[in-house]
Amino acid sequence: MAIARVIIIKTPDEKFSDAELIWKKQCAPLMKRQKGCRLEKFMRSTERPDLYISYSEWDSMADIEKYRATTEHRTIQSEVHELQGSRAVVWTYEILD
Repeated sequence: MAIARVIIIKTPDEKFSDAELIWKKQCAPLMKRQKGCRLEKFMRSTERPDLYISYSEWDSMADIEKYRATTEHRTIQSEVHELQGSRAVVWTYEILD
């Protein structure tokens, strides 16, 4: 069963460009290279430009966990944490179609 992963990230105003750059140059390419990653999108809210969503689709939770266990993911995660105004919210969903 396919899994969608949604991460909601709040970023302070002065960190917008840094957050977008790290995601485009590091996070997205890393995720897209992972076994089981079908899709990855990074979105900014038009109503609240300090809010971002990372949306990804995966073949399985096992593929997500393998990705999260990589050294590269942990390194990027520490960089992203420094750019966040608060802790990210992560949700996973079963894709039913």
